[in-house]
Amino acid sequence: MTGQPETTRMEVLREKVEEEEAAEREEAAERSEKMRPAEVWKEETSMTQEETPMTQEMLRDLEKKLSEMEIPTPADPLTFPKDTIDISMLPQSYKTNSPKEELMLQVADNFSRQYSHLCPDRMPLFLHPLNECEVPKFVSTTIRPTLMPYPDLYNWDSCAQFVSDFLTMVPLPDPLKPPAHLYSSTTVLKCQKGNCFDFSTLLCSMLIGSGYDAYCINGYGSWDLCHMDLTREVCPLTVKPKEKVKKEEKPPPKKYAIKPPRDLTSRFEQEQEAKRQEEIRAHEEKLRREAEERLLEATKMKPDPLHGLRVHSWVLVLSGKREVPETFFIDALSGRSYSPQDDHFLGIESLWNHKNYWVNMQDCWNYCKDLVFDLGDPVRWEYMLLGTDKPYLSLTEEDDDDLNDEDDVEALGKEDEDKSFDMPPSWVQQIEITPEVWNTVPTEFETRCPNGKKVLHYQRAQLEKWAPYLNPNGLVCRLTTYEDLEYTKVLEIKEWYQNRGDMLELRHINKSTGLIIDYFKPGHPQALRVHTYKSMEPEMDRVMEFYEVARVDGLIKREETPNTMTEYYQGRPDFLAYRHIIFGPRVKKLPLNSTDSNPRPPVKITERFYRNPEKPADDDVAERVFLTTEERIQLRYHCRSDHITSNKREFLRRTEVDSKGNKIIMTPDMCISFEVEPMEHTKKLLYQYETMMQLKNEEKLSKHQAWESELEVLEILKLLEEEEEAHTLTISIYDTKRNEKSKEYREAMERVMHEEHLRQMEAQLDYLAPFLAQLPPGEKLMRWQAMRLKDECLSDFKQRLIDKANLIQARFEKETQELQKKQQWYQENQVALSPEDEDLYLSYCSQAMFRIRILEQRLNRHKELAPLKYLALEEKLHKDPRLAELLKVFG
Repeated sequence: MTGQPETTRMEVLREKVEEEEAAEREEAAERSEKMRPAEVWKEETSMTQEETPMTQEMLRDLEKKLSEMEIPTPADPLTFPKDTIDISMLPQSYKTNSPKEELMLQVADNFSRQYSHLCPDRMPLFLHPLNECEVPKFVSTTIRPTLMPYPDLYNWDSCAQFVSDFLTMVPLPDPLKPPAHLYSSTTVLKCQKGNCFDFSTLLCSMLIGSGYDAYCINGYGSWDLCHMDLTREVCPLTVKPKEKVKKEEKPPPKKYAIKPPRDLTSRFEQEQEAKRQEEIRAHEEKLRREAEERLLEATKMKPDPLHGLRVHSWVLVLSGKREVPETFFIDALSGRSYSPQDDHFLGIESLWNHKNYWVNMQDCWNYCKDLVFDLGDPVRWEYMLLGTDKPYLSLTEEDDDDLNDEDDVEALGKEDEDKSFDMPPSWVQQIEITPEVWNTVPTEFETRCPNGKKVLHYQRAQLEKWAPYLNPNGLVCRLTTYEDLEYTKVLEIKEWYQNRGDMLELRHINKSTGLIIDYFKPGHPQALRVHTYKSMEPEMDRVMEFYEVARVDGLIKREETPNTMTEYYQGRPDFLAYRHIIFGPRVKKLPLNSTDSNPRPPVKITERFYRNPEKPADDDVAERVFLTTEERIQLRYHCRSDHITSNKREFLRRTEVDSKGNKIIMTPDMCISFEVEPMEHTKKLLYQYETMMQLKNEEKLSKHQAWESELEVLEILKLLEEEEEAHTLTISIYDTKRNEKSKEYREAMERVMHEEHLRQMEAQLDYLAPFLAQLPPGEKLMRWQAMRLKDECLSDFKQRLIDKANLIQARFEKETQELQKKQQWYQENQVALSPEDEDLYLSYCSQAMFRIRILEQRLNRHKELAPLKYLALEEKLHKDPRLAELLKVFG
């Protein structure tokens, strides 16, 4: 038995149904015996025995009446109502079979008869279901390999996701056998729904067109797989990628390294601490296992009475083409990939592509885990047509010796040629995802989901998808994670956006902590990259990260609390790396003043700097602290490579004048210094004074920058609130249907071109206009007037032809005379001419001869065409509606 468990599917089903019916009868009998007294049972038995003849007669009448009733047998429900399909618009290949297709159906029927005879316990093969026109079509010809014109539909994962999102799943009419109808992919795309076989056929067509070695499979799947139930699956968007832990490389030991100090900690305390940590880890592991067991128990599926019997179709992708490393399955309903070792796939009956059909001859007692997908092995896979592109199984040495005879080889080749039959071409039209249906409807590729929205339920998660521009705020995807399996307690929400004017790409909302994280794409007016906050109110906890390349000041990140602000920089010319500001309480002013005009006073400003290689380490400031309330400035310099500590200075900033107005002079006690090498150089008092004056200016600048940072935060918050309320969506200039400006410009250009064309049509000269202008306006033409107009028009045209000929003749004669004069001049002065003059003469002669030849050709051509033009004008005058009726009499 292959393709399913050893017992026949129908026998298993029949046994299970009989067992369930017997169990129900026994339970009903036991309940009735317990509920009914013995006396009542005896009375009813005696009454039944007495009324047996009457009862039999009533039963016969009832059977007679029932036999006369006609019960209509319900037909197999189709994937979707046939009323929705306009068969009249379908091409002829959908309605009839070509001679080659008829021959293919005969080959398939012959193959099916042989298969049923050799494998009577196997289910009938799925070979030629009916299409939408009720015409039997072989399954391989229903596959139409197509390469989509969208770059996003070139890889298997994007193709599978598109098919899963674009179509709506319809269950099979009978879960125990394949459908009776298999519609074309064009019809399925138009109706946007289908069963698992329709999904797989469309996906296989797209994958083969993209270069994959893909096949449709008719097999058996689990209940979850057949009903697209993902409630026991983990959402792929919730799976965090594994972080690679980099092993820290220990530096090689130095030859003269300092010995580490002795470890004076108690070993007993260390052992006790290790035991305590081990107990904590064991307890956490126990709690985790208990939680997993509870989850498995809660999500455990009830036993399926049809387990192993449910028919399902999916796609097989073999390794090799498109650099696929290993064979895998794709469930077209969900768009997810699975390994052949997965327990959802319970068996395979057959598989096919656009070239051939294979029947599985391997045992599926262990599901699909032990199957070998070597389609060139006829022992494991029985093929229908010869000439398959799959390599045959390699022969052993003994078999190779038997085929050494050239006559045998030639006979075998002729026999294969006689029996070979290639697959007919697909009867399905080219699969197209239309660029537009109507002017106001987005593309099918862009819409993706039916009606632009689709909802999927996973384990403790709900995934919602929308088409772009469907929501006014640009929302295209939302993932809601729940704490329980009933989807009642929300843990976090992730929202993905597209085409936002503020470049918002992702919003992560943590319901338990109230924390909101916004991620922005490059292009924000303030170069904002990430915004982490709990409230949009100013002077609250928040973190802003920026694209430092797009900012002039090199700001990377800004952290803000109610009383502090920390900024991180990179790539600045002043080597500033860090600034930390501690604010004091705001000075109370009139209530009319707003927060913008009443900034918080900074109490302490700490700035740190990267190493400046152009300065010595003793003069390069590493950190400076401005204590504004204490009027002190602290400096710490970078440490030299041969030192273990660095220089430090502290300046006591005093007022420049005392209470009496006398100017205060710099004194040594105003600068406290710590020099690592005091004997190398000592800073003089003047240097200290200049340094303190410079630090005062830098303190004012730091205060101003702190104030500007506060204003920038307020500006960013105001901008984010305005953009959130406005919901402005950007439209590409190439989207001519949504971009109103582009549409108006295109329509205006078309209108201008149309008007220009009309003007050109009107600008064409009317050959009768000059002669009609000589007549009184509004006067009706007489016959003699029409004849005179005709003669005048022809004579005028004849004169213009003669004048043109005379003009060409005059130019021809003029050029000839000038050439003769030049030649005469050359004959007279030939001896005295220089080589340059001779070159000029020859060039002039060449050009003059060219002009003369052109004039001669134009004159000859004019003489040939002039009579023809004259006759053409005469014919036009005879056909002119203004003269035609009047000239007929003279004609």
